[in-house]
Amino acid sequence: MNMIVPESDPDGAGHLRSARPSPKPVVIAAAHGWRPRVASALQDFGESLRLWPLVWTLSLFDIRLRYRGSLLGPFWLTLSTAVMIGAIGFVYSRLFHQNVAGYLPFLAISLVLWNFINVITSEGATCFSTSADMIRSQRMAHTVHPARVVMRNLMVLAHNLAVIVVVFIIYPPHLTWSLLSELPALAVWVVDASAAALLLGLVGARYRDVPPIVGSVMQIAFYITPIMWSPAMLAHRGLGLSLALIDMNPFYGLLEIVRGPFLGQPLEIGAWINALSYSVVLVLLSFMLFVRARPRIPYWV
Repeated sequence: MNMIVPESDPDGAGHLRSARPSPKPVVIAAAHGWRPRVASALQDFGESLRLWPLVWTLSLFDIRLRYRGSLLGPFWLTLSTAVMIGAIGFVYSRLFHQNVAGYLPFLAISLVLWNFINVITSEGATCFSTSADMIRSQRMAHTVHPARVVMRNLMVLAHNLAVIVVVFIIYPPHLTWSLLSELPALAVWVVDASAAALLLGLVGARYRDVPPIVGSVMQIAFYITPIMWSPAMLAHRGLGLSLALIDMNPFYGLLEIVRGPFLGQPLEIGAWINALSYSVVLVLLSFMLFVRARPRIPYWV
C-alpha cells in the first residue's frame, strides 16, 4: 500500500504526492567503441557457459527429434560408418598395397574424426539461421547456438567411437605413453569446433550462399587430406607435394594429434605446431568477427 505524504509547495498549492520513488529512466545507446563491444562479447560467452545445462538439453532434444520413430536412433550413423569403413578398408588396402591390419585402424579413426569435422562445418554454417525464431523471440546468449551444434555432434561422435573400439579389438594397436596427449588434443578439438561453428555461423547468417560453398570446399578437402591415404605414401613423391598436402593443410595437424597416439605413433611435434597455429588464427578470427557482428545477428537471421 502506497503511503501518501504532503509535499512542500512554495506556491502554497499543497499538492499531495506518493512516497514511492520514481523509476530510473532506461537509456538505450549503441556501443561504437571496441571496448564495450568486447565486454558484451565476453559477457555473452560467460552467459553461454552458465547455460550449459540448457545446451545439453537442446542437444538431446535435437537428436531425439531427428531420429524420432527410428529403432536404432543415432546408431544408424554408427552402422553406416562401420559398413563404409569395412568396405573401403579392404578395397583400398589392395589398391594402395597396404596391410589390412595397419590400414583399417588408420581408416577407422580418420573417417570417424572427419565425419565430425564435416558435420561441424556444415551445421555450424546454419546454426544462427536455423535458430532464427529463438533469436527473435527471447533474449539469450548468441553463443548458445554454436555450442548447441558442437554438443550435439560430440554426442554423435561418442556413438561412432564404438566402431573404432571394434576395429581395435580385431586389430589391436601398439599403444605408447603418447596416448596421454589425447586429453589436450580433445580440448583443442572442442575449442576449434566451437570457433569454427561460431565463425561459419556468423558468415552464413549474413550470406546464405556460404553453406553450399562450405560443403563444396569440405568435399575437396576430404580428398587432399590424409584420410583415406597415409602421409607415408608421399615419402617418395616430392617435397613440394608433401608440403602442400601435409605441412600447409590445416586439417592434417588436427587429425594427427588424435590419430597418431591411437595408432601407437610417438608424439609428433610438427603436427602439434600445425594444429595450434591454425587454432590460434581460427579463435582470434572468430572472436573478432563475433565482437563486430554480434549486435547484427537478429537482423541477419
